[in-house]
Amino acid sequence: MRNVKPGKRKSSSAEKGKGAPKDIDEYLAGVPEPARSTLNKIRAAIRSAAPAGATEAISYGIPAFKHNGVVVWFAAFSDHCSLFPTAAVIEEFKTELKGFTLSKGTIQFPRDKPLPRALVRKMVKARVAQMEGKKRRLASTRRVRQAGESGAMSIQRKRLF
Repeated sequence: MRNVKPGKRKSSSAEKGKGAPKDIDEYLAGVPEPARSTLNKIRAAIRSAAPAGATEAISYGIPAFKHNGVVVWFAAFSDHCSLFPTAAVIEEFKTELKGFTLSKGTIQFPRDKPLPRALVRKMVKARVAQMEGKKRRLASTRRVRQAGESGAMSIQRKRLF
């Protein structure tokens, strides 16, 4: 780990007086072209596939869409743009994502060439389905756990009395 002397650390955009963006419009206003246009296309594709109750937010300093948790994030960087749909979604669409730079949870694409709209829509829908499936599994686990706990409590009461 590199030691940094007090007062000598690199400043982030927040420390330069810009602060973290409050919403996606403010984030995009700070992004230069052609990345801004590219991210606006990604934003529109996500919005068209996200559930009706989904909201836009800034999460970890970058744009995100939320619906019972974060559905996807997207962002611009100096030499590329990225979509962050989670590792499971990337794995599911791995063959359709050939030609893009991939990492565990990230898809990188050129600043002047957005991901295909249809592909973004499919990935968002898959992510929402994944989140709904997880929500159902958690709910059934809780029901099983609660039923088991109430049964255990009645057994303990019988032993005590």
